[in-house]
Order: sequence, then C-alpha cells, then structure tokens
Amino acid sequence: MDIILASASPRRQELLKTIFSKFTVLPADIDESLSGDINAEAAAEYLSRKKAESVAKKNPDKLVIGSDTTVVLNNTILGKPKDKSDARNMLNILSGKTHKVITGVCVCANGKTHSFSEITEVSFYKLSDGEIEDYLETDEWTDKAGAYGIQGKAGLFVEKINGDYNNVVGLPVSRLKRELKGYI
Repeated sequence: MDIILASASPRRQELLKTIFSKFTVLPADIDESLSGDINAEAAAEYLSRKKAESVAKKNPDKLVIGSDTTVVLNNTILGKPKDKSDARNMLNILSGKTHKVITGVCVCANGKTHSFSEITEVSFYKLSDGEIEDYLETDEWTDKAGAYGIQGKAGLFVEKINGDYNNVVGLPVSRLKRELKGYI
C-alpha cells in the first residue's frame, strides 16, 4: 500500500524514513484553529485527525499519516510563535519549568481511522536572558511549537526528558510502528 505523510515538516519526514523508505509528502490544507472548548491535551490528536482525514478523502486507496505537535504548560497550548517577541515570551514562560510535548498521530487506511497521542515531559533549566537572545538569533524557533526545536541548539536548554525524544522532535516513530500493525 502506498504511504502518504500529510505534513510538510522536514523533521517528520526524516523520522518517518526510519519506518518507510518510500512515501509521498502531501501536506493537508486545513484550518488549524481550535475551538475554545477543546482540552489542551486533546488538541494535537484532533488536528492530526483533521489533517489525515482531509488527505485521505482525496486518496482513499492509500495509507495516510497525519500528525501535529503541541507544547502544553499548565493546560495552555504554546503554539508556533507569531514573531521573535512571541518566541521570547514563550521561552521565558518555559524557563525553569517542566512542560508536556504532545504529538497526535492519525492513520487512515482501508476506510478505517485510528488516532493516538504520545506525551513527553520536558524540563528546561532556568534560562538567562542572554541564552534566550542568542537562541532567538538562530531562527531555529520559527515554525516550532513552543518556540524551540530540541534537535537543535535548544537541546542545551533541556535538563531532562521523560518519554520519547522523537516525540518532541515531531513524530513518535517507535509507537507509530507498533500502531501500524494490521495496516501494513
């Protein structure tokens, strides 16, 4: 069965290569806004489902994988920063605290839809203003939930993680491989 990744994320594409040597990238064109009544911990799975179902409608004979990652602190979602000031604010909020990185994954194939979420706890050291400013100069924070990418220089902010590192990067491939049993 042909595989489609419904995400433009280069990080997800690299991670998915650990499971599949060949797949097509077809990003979903959906509205990613959330209603105010959705639980912060359910948001990533909800968005991954919207992405996968949107692409699967046009590709019913393919296995479609949708994914979305959120950063959650105190039941508040820290999404992708709008600008450098927003990124600075997010990093200050995360400084010295433990937050959750939640990646929702949805698989659509053979008329069936299956979704799940993986949660990893990430603890940041207390960050100095200088550390934050130096990081903001890298532009690594752009287009990343919570304004950081653990696989880059922000890895230096991490005191510890509890859970799947790849989940924080953007796709829990170990769990996904197991969840795909019965589909491939």
